[in-house]
Amino acid sequence: MAAKPQAVTEQTFDPEVLKSPTPVLVDFWATWCGPCRMIAPIVEQLAEEYQGRLKVVKVDVDENGTVAARYSIMSIPTLGIFRGGELIERIVGYMPKEQLKKRIDAALASRV
Repeated sequence: MAAKPQAVTEQTFDPEVLKSPTPVLVDFWATWCGPCRMIAPIVEQLAEEYQGRLKVVKVDVDENGTVAARYSIMSIPTLGIFRGGELIERIVGYMPKEQLKKRIDAALASRV
């Protein structure tokens, strides 16, 4: 079964992201955001490629403003990598898949 990014809300963010035993890639996005739509297929591919090592979720910033505000998300798309309840990496704006993978691999390899 292919891994798909899961939508999380203000109600499910803490249990799904902060309490996850697996590192989590959070895609902060909105329906009206062009670069968000450009990066969405890449995020879906990453969910599949990193299955078992990285959980991938999406947060619609329009519907879940408190979560976006909590992490000072000022521009979208912003991808955040969370491990052990902490935001360990923040990637702002569109980025080609290979660059994204380098940033994700570095974050997963770090022992912060």
